[in-house]
Amino acid sequence: MLPERTCKELCNDPHLFVDGISHHDLHQGKLGNCWFVAACSCLALRETLWKKVIPEWKKQEWDPKRPHRYAGIFHFQFWCLGDWVDVVIDDRLPSIDGNLIYCHSNVKNEFWSALLEKAYAKLAGTYEALDGGSTADAIVDFTGAVAESMDLSDGKYKVNISEQTKLFEVLLKVYKRGGLICCYLKAASPRDMEAVTPLGLVKGHAYSVTDIKKVSLGEKTLCFGKTSKLFMIRMRNPWGKREWRGAWNDESEEWRKVSKSEKGKLGLTVRDDGEFWMTFEDWCNNFTNVDVCRMINTSCLSRHKTWEKGEARGKWTNNVDALLNRSGGCFNNKSTFFQNPQYIFEVKKEEDEVLVSLQQEDHRIYKKLGKGHSFIIGFEILKVENIRCRFCIYMCVTPILMRTSQRVL
Repeated sequence: MLPERTCKELCNDPHLFVDGISHHDLHQGKLGNCWFVAACSCLALRETLWKKVIPEWKKQEWDPKRPHRYAGIFHFQFWCLGDWVDVVIDDRLPSIDGNLIYCHSNVKNEFWSALLEKAYAKLAGTYEALDGGSTADAIVDFTGAVAESMDLSDGKYKVNISEQTKLFEVLLKVYKRGGLICCYLKAASPRDMEAVTPLGLVKGHAYSVTDIKKVSLGEKTLCFGKTSKLFMIRMRNPWGKREWRGAWNDESEEWRKVSKSEKGKLGLTVRDDGEFWMTFEDWCNNFTNVDVCRMINTSCLSRHKTWEKGEARGKWTNNVDALLNRSGGCFNNKSTFFQNPQYIFEVKKEEDEVLVSLQQEDHRIYKKLGKGHSFIIGFEILKVENIRCRFCIYMCVTPILMRTSQRVL
């Protein structure tokens, strides 16, 4: 058992937030949960989202004028299987010699990040259950939105400028509309985990995307009003240090091409705080995976495209009776595949889009029992004829997705 101390025992003047909330507040501790810390950094950028995860934070904040109101408990909310779940914790945190062992802030008397990590660990069963995970899972748990995992290592984004431009516009739109984005550089083997590349990136490590911009190069003049634009992306290392050392790093000569006013808009700082800019082309050439959390807009009053949301719950239940069996396996089991749970929906217009997200129970809580791995899940979308009594031909309209994951999109 690790020693635990209350926040009041760790410092004289504890607070949830000191000078507001910032994505710079988070530093990964001794736990291998960079994926969680990266997701928290993204969360800190979105006020409406973190206020949902940390509800009524002002009432939970320490009040030195009314110490009798402090109960030593905090509550957080996470989205689980379609519902927001309230998680209540006390303020005792693992520490050694008065220092927090796990996630912590720059400032010693700020505790929102450490308490949020403890609440998430309670949801998962233990702190150890957070050792290794998916940023996609975390950002969905923080938002109730839909996360898409994209593989950048297939080559098309490395060499095809047109594909890079399309991806940049997609990510820029997601970011501008309040979405969360994390990425990582896959390690080729366990021995490569946390190995540092010659350009300063850490393998097997998650990074948060903290900004995406089209940066103007050169000064505007009355005669020549237009300037060339460079696609750029800002990243943050959850360690709070160790940055990109390639082109456009904090001290790079390339920044001479950018005006002083433009640098001010970008918030460019020259310090080893784990945050750095890089060109989108370099990003595509160095990172292997990106998790994109899309905020699904269901408001009928919005000027942006809106969605209609539908939700269904079910179980894969095994039964020897084929009529009652709801566990038919993947498509390879052709004789039983159609015994799986099925749901029907109608696409009324040809131009309409459909987004399907399948989620299973979080199995991290069973890690201490040696059963913490998710089951292989997936789905297939089939087009069926209206007159099915006459025609029983089903046409597959999407690739079959089967994955050992908590969620499949």
